[in-house]
Amino acid sequence: MLSILIPANNEAAHIGPCLKAVLASGGLEVVQIVVAANGCDDATVQIAEGFRTAVEHRGWSLTVLDLPALGKMGALNAAEDAANFGTRAYLDADVLVDPELMGQIAEVLNTDAPRYASGKLRLAHAKTWATRAYARTYSKVPFITHGVPGAGLFAVNAAGRARWQEFPGIISDDTFVRLNFTPEERIGTQAGYDWPLVEGFAALVKVRRRQNAGVDEIKARFPELLKNDDKFTLSLGEKLGMMLRDPLGFAIYAAVSIVVKLSPQKSNAWERGR
Repeated sequence: MLSILIPANNEAAHIGPCLKAVLASGGLEVVQIVVAANGCDDATVQIAEGFRTAVEHRGWSLTVLDLPALGKMGALNAAEDAANFGTRAYLDADVLVDPELMGQIAEVLNTDAPRYASGKLRLAHAKTWATRAYARTYSKVPFITHGVPGAGLFAVNAAGRARWQEFPGIISDDTFVRLNFTPEERIGTQAGYDWPLVEGFAALVKVRRRQNAGVDEIKARFPELLKNDDKFTLSLGEKLGMMLRDPLGFAIYAAVSIVVKLSPQKSNAWERGR
């Protein structure tokens, strides 16, 4: 039994493919999908409702919440209030899961011990040259290649969900949840998912700035969680090797990092890059 919680803010262009991919999932019996539409003024709600027949045809259930603008954490808390099952997957509306992924996640979470799970993160194909170049280097950094990052998709069982109360008013939900578990408690599956990067240099800077601010916020507000961080760093030789193999990709990645350091985020307002 699995509740799949999908916060969505003006995701009319993405919620359909996201739900279609979820509906193609195998290895699942009892599933509840909750779409928490957060302050949407586009067709997100209507598109999600349009999947009701297909969801019920599988014997699953669909809940669509048409919420005011609560922010992502508010949308997640509203989705959790509507969740029927203790085992929960938290899925961004622009992520596409492999057909085997949700079943594998449900299987590894089927234990009384606290567990966190996610799939193999793949960077989705980018449209702009800057994002393509950035992605070539980003795909090789330890955050992507080591551990279970859970960006865009993470899941916990009931024992794991008991680690925290409601989602706090923070920027980075995935970092917060991941660090509530030790590296040994985080399980990666064989199947994966496509996680999109924002398009264009300016958008990459906005999102990277917010990601950094989210991590800094966790460090300041929840320092006790840092003991669970399994962060890896690249050696100077590894960085030089990346630069020599792909000078343009490394230059774009480094340029984004430098701009972010020179102009850190000054507010917690949600910045959207696409």
